[in-house]
Amino acid sequence: MIFGLILPSTLFINTSVILSSRIATILSVVFHPLILTTYLFSVLFLLTPDLVGVSALELPAIGSLLLLLFLNTFVAPSLVIYYMFKFGLTTSLQVEDRRERRLPYLASIVIYALATYLFGWQLRQIAELAPQISILLASATLSLILIFMVSLYWKISAHATGLGGILGAMGSLMVRFDEATLLYPFLTAVLVSGLVMSARLRLHAHTPAQILAGLLGGLVISTTTVVLFL
Repeated sequence: MIFGLILPSTLFINTSVILSSRIATILSVVFHPLILTTYLFSVLFLLTPDLVGVSALELPAIGSLLLLLFLNTFVAPSLVIYYMFKFGLTTSLQVEDRRERRLPYLASIVIYALATYLFGWQLRQIAELAPQISILLASATLSLILIFMVSLYWKISAHATGLGGILGAMGSLMVRFDEATLLYPFLTAVLVSGLVMSARLRLHAHTPAQILAGLLGGLVISTTTVVLFL
């Protein structure tokens, strides 16, 4: 787990100077914090279905479940942020200004909390078959709460927090359940984390301290969730 924290931080310090602004922007969009939840569940559903309780499902059912997660954790909050921009509540879709981030983050927290409730209680078959889904969603919700609280006083990187969450979840699952299948996805996530954090530096969206704080926060929350509840 220490490796998962040190290597991305080293990568983003060393590569931020060689990334072009265009590539940095593409990386920031492709690995937007809200889409990271879908990426994580995609890897877990397809490679380690036993760990998230979906091994009994056929591939079409897994695809439908993943689509439902995508709609709840990416599409819904993205639409809310879009309409906030449309009605002048934010000055950009990226919401780079710290003071403007409070309302979008608060809306995202509510949506993620509702998704956690949906998968953990309302959809009873899924809740009984795969309670791990709602637990991981709760972890993502806690990460959003962390970002919101810190953003009241200081700008923190949501990208780094989300990436830290992925590293913590995958690394902890790999170690806790001795799941070697996650090794290469984990190493890929380490590489991607370094590149994305480099991109955020290249775009002058954050300082190294803001990125490291986000990475550490996401890592601690997701690791603690896996260790205590899965």
